Amino acid sequence: MRWINLQGAVNVRDLGGLPTADGRRTAEGKLLRSDNLQGLSPADVKTLVDEHRLSTVIDLRSTSELSSAGPGPLSAVGSVHHAHHSVLPEFGDSTDAGADALLTRRERNLTRYPDDFMCSMYLGYLEDRPESVVGALRSIGESDGAVVVHCAAGKDRTGVVIAMTLTVIGVRAEAVVADYAATAQRISAILDRLRASSTYADDIDRIPAEAHTPRAETMAAFLEQLRVRYGGAQEWLDAHGFGEPDVVRLRDRLLDTSDQRTPHE
Repeated sequence: MRWINLQGAVNVRDLGGLPTADGRRTAEGKLLRSDNLQGLSPADVKTLVDEHRLSTVIDLRSTSELSSAGPGPLSAVGSVHHAHHSVLPEFGDSTDAGADALLTRRERNLTRYPDDFMCSMYLGYLEDRPESVVGALRSIGESDGAVVVHCAAGKDRTGVVIAMTLTVIGVRAEAVVADYAATAQRISAILDRLRASSTYADDIDRIPAEAHTPRAETMAAFLEQLRVRYGGAQEWLDAHGFGEPDVVRLRDRLLDTSDQRTPHE
């Protein structure tokens, strides 16, 4: 786990070094994940752009969140491309950090997967906005530099898109689960940041703090439900227009080529 310590974001990490089922590793400096990037300092921007060669920001927040928060510091950097792929249904002014958004979909979620409400919500992203999930993965594959995927907290919406990405390129399930659960290490700082934001402050404390904390069991259940319901991440993506050429492009972008095995190994 390679954390990137910034002044204006607290849940930022480089997803390099994760093991794949065929003995390879994900490449460093290619795929980052983060919480909200609205509060980045000038030094943070310089770190991401100059040191980490950031070229693409994939923003999973809703249109209402973007409108409320306004442009972030990276929007002023001409070399950085911004791709918006909201995985929430576009209605009202709720965010997935708040109780209102959760309650809106609670009845359907409880029916979808009653054993784990958060897993059910994640499955809902696939049902409600498949084009956004596919679009986010395609934006990752088409980038020519480092990509950062983020939402508000960098745990739920980001967690699903990252899990789909890592799974389809062959990262071991236990590594996908461990990466998802790592956000729990920063959850207090994440919630403090969101409380300080006018966009999210009213939502955060409407549900208990423990409900915001990611659990390894939730991601394990999500990956299992992907297999049971759809045949796996690759099969779900293929059914929604993300075919083998897209998968190959994603693997070429994100896997460390120095770890490739020869046919005799």
